Amino acid sequence: MEDLARFFYEAGLLKRIKRSGWWVAGVKDPESVAEHSFRTALLGYVLALMEGADPLRTAAICILHDLPETRIGDLHRLNERYLDSTQAQRMALAEQLACLPEKCSLELNSLFKDWESGESREAVVARDADLLECLIQAREYQAQGCSSVQEWINNTASRLKTASARALAQACMEADPKDWWHWPRL
Repeated sequence: MEDLARFFYEAGLLKRIKRSGWWVAGVKDPESVAEHSFRTALLGYVLALMEGADPLRTAAICILHDLPETRIGDLHRLNERYLDSTQAQRMALAEQLACLPEKCSLELNSLFKDWESGESREAVVARDADLLECLIQAREYQAQGCSSVQEWINNTASRLKTASARALAQACMEADPKDWWHWPRL
């Protein structure tokens, strides 16, 4: 149990690690990795329901996909030009899971391998959820006055694979991010 306690304390670091790509875009106080993972998991669950994938497995993949960032930090796309983040993530996750009970370690490793391969229906949906969360966050920053995120919005929308994610992206691009509290309209 002591190793599990350490694992969950480490996972808590994601609440304090900021998403670094937003600094490149000029956002002064970007969201944390944990904040990103929460909405990604929610999006993954809903998109999986819409796409006929397993919503629980999809949400679990979404929750887990950034866990190695407790050890390697949040690397943005420019970092990929200089660093092999795939290998670093694998190494970090292997060390993170090594002290867990075998059943937990095997299942979490399976989820991460699914994410990495991107081949299963759940992984495709999880990857769309990850991109869509970035698009939604960019729209929110845009509504707060950060004008440099439009390229991110366009780039992210163009990479979506599922019909549900593309349709939701279009709706998010058209909707005012600050208008949510008027819903439901009575």
